[in-house]
Amino acid sequence: MTAFLTTSLFAPFMINAFIAGTAIALITGAVGSLLVLRVELFTADALSHVAFTGAMAALLLGLATGLGLLIACIGGAVVLALLGRSIGRSDAAIGTFFAWILGLGTLLLSLASTSSVGATGTSSLTVLFGSLFSLSTTSTWLTVLGAALGLLALGVILRPLIFSSIDGSVAQARGVPVLGLSIAFAVIVGGATALSIQAVGALLFVGLVAAPAGAAMRLTANPFSATALSMGLSVAAVWTGLLTALMVPSVPPSSAIILVAAAFFAIAKLSETVVTRHAA
Repeated sequence: MTAFLTTSLFAPFMINAFIAGTAIALITGAVGSLLVLRVELFTADALSHVAFTGAMAALLLGLATGLGLLIACIGGAVVLALLGRSIGRSDAAIGTFFAWILGLGTLLLSLASTSSVGATGTSSLTVLFGSLFSLSTTSTWLTVLGAALGLLALGVILRPLIFSSIDGSVAQARGVPVLGLSIAFAVIVGGATALSIQAVGALLFVGLVAAPAGAAMRLTANPFSATALSMGLSVAAVWTGLLTALMVPSVPPSSAIILVAAAFFAIAKLSETVVTRHAA
């Protein structure tokens, strides 16, 4: 058993999974903490369905599913940001967009399954549940590049973005480009979504965004510290999930990652409750 684990741990597929998983965890943890701060987690839920629809559209057109994911997620995030601002109630905008995009995805899946496109079932399962153990070396380093660009862009706008997230009216009065920041952040969120689908799939993506960020927010009130802590917890969840899936082959890596992330949130919530009761 020890020899098997040692051999598997240094196998190319496992090295790729750890490298890509770490990159995905860092960008997802950073984005997740800011989505929680901005009360926009429902956006991540909607984008998970946008990702599925984009992948099915790409498959139907004979394009790479990764390209479809990227275009659809970034476009969908920008549309959601603009709709939320124009309507004035983002939940209503996201809910309407959510229903429409889910129906479109179902239609595209039906069309793809009845056309001459091959591997429809495999592609749809990969998008829904992730495939971190099957990433090629090229896909791995493209993921790292995408995550690095996203983190770099986020670092540039982080301080004014947090300011506008806490008090948008005051930020706008002081000349902060609130709309521009919202659109820039939407592009980053869309890119992070497209990357994260590889790790946990569209169905479990929200868990990777919400759980580490929610845990971090309960452990510190400082938004900058919460962002860093969320990134650390996300990396820990991905690493622990990958090792769990390696030791227990019947457990998919995506499920293991989300279970660990959820455990982090439960522990943080319990700690918050204990501290609150002790202070009272």
